[in-house]
Amino acid sequence: MADKTFKPANSIQDLQYFGEFGGVNPSISDSSTYTFLSAKTMFDTFEGNADGCYLYSRHSTPSNLYLGEALAAMEGTETANVAASGMGAITPTILQFCQAGDHIVSSRTIYGGTYAFLKNFTPRMEIHTSFVDITKLEAVEAAITPETKVIFCECVSNPLLEIADIAGLAKIAKKHNLQLLVDNTFSPLTISPAKLGADVVMHSLTKFINGSSDTMGGVVCGSQELIDSLRNVNDGACMLLGASMDSLRAASILKNLRTLHIRIQQHSKNALFLAEKIEADGLRTVYPGLKSHPGHSLYNSMMNEQYGYGGILTIDAGNLDKANELMELMQERNLGYLAVSLGFYKTLFSAPGTSTSSEIPEDEQTEMGLTDGLIRFSIGLDADIDRTYKMMRECMEKVGIL
Repeated sequence: MADKTFKPANSIQDLQYFGEFGGVNPSISDSSTYTFLSAKTMFDTFEGNADGCYLYSRHSTPSNLYLGEALAAMEGTETANVAASGMGAITPTILQFCQAGDHIVSSRTIYGGTYAFLKNFTPRMEIHTSFVDITKLEAVEAAITPETKVIFCECVSNPLLEIADIAGLAKIAKKHNLQLLVDNTFSPLTISPAKLGADVVMHSLTKFINGSSDTMGGVVCGSQELIDSLRNVNDGACMLLGASMDSLRAASILKNLRTLHIRIQQHSKNALFLAEKIEADGLRTVYPGLKSHPGHSLYNSMMNEQYGYGGILTIDAGNLDKANELMELMQERNLGYLAVSLGFYKTLFSAPGTSTSSEIPEDEQTEMGLTDGLIRFSIGLDADIDRTYKMMRECMEKVGIL
């Protein structure tokens, strides 16, 4: 097993791992199972008592532990467990906390897959969810029942970019002895939910953290007690549901994590530039860095200033036909890709009402303010963002939304 020197990673440049042969990258554990020197050690490991021994790759691997430790350091938690996808991290964690008869309070604006899981899947297990406007703390507290176990939210919501008051939600959670689970996929490094009181922080590593749209992954960052429970061979949801990350993928994401701080700064810089320009042109533009954003002051109070406001913004093209026409033209002009997901080096854009949020019924989309003309942009790492803006503006003028 590789030697390692580990330092806190909110300055990601402080990460340092050595491979077993002195490599500057840790050696990849390309094994699905691991040998034991004694039968008793194998028994102890199944019982969860042998720290430092590896059992089976569905449980964990050295490569996965390296990545988990780095992400835990980034989020300021005791430890972390990586999974094969963002949903592979979120769903087992919720199920670890909840059983039949329990209740969840969730933000109404969340990723469509998470919404579908809470709305359509968990009721099969008699776990029910109340969806609320997460920006109204009084609505959150009013939704809590004696059966509530979890408050769930996204730090920056998908796709409306609503901002959750993590410190305020943490106070409510502690008052009622609940767990506050936060999906921080849209705002890695820019906001640190655990430092604001969140109990569990989750990410889809597929997005900004990996940054190259070639790998799926997820992570749960939390206490050692939580991660041990998720990995337990008898009743651990991560262990038993099997959404495990492959070691080769873990090693790949760890390499990309080293540049996250630089990439997030550029994503944020470019997004703020475009948001200010497009808003000045008269289009309805939503971005946390704009003073017009209802959560702007709250974001300022939570953010790690050097990383900016993140790389996601939305505009409203008026209707779905205009949105589709604009996105197709921007792709034709090589301004980015008409694709879901985020965090890529190129700009990605999609209409979430008919894609990543399509699981949410139309009447609920209308109630929360998700219009069919809304376009979500994940702004890329363009070196000449002024050129990008001018080309985008030409496209907007051509389709008649400017």
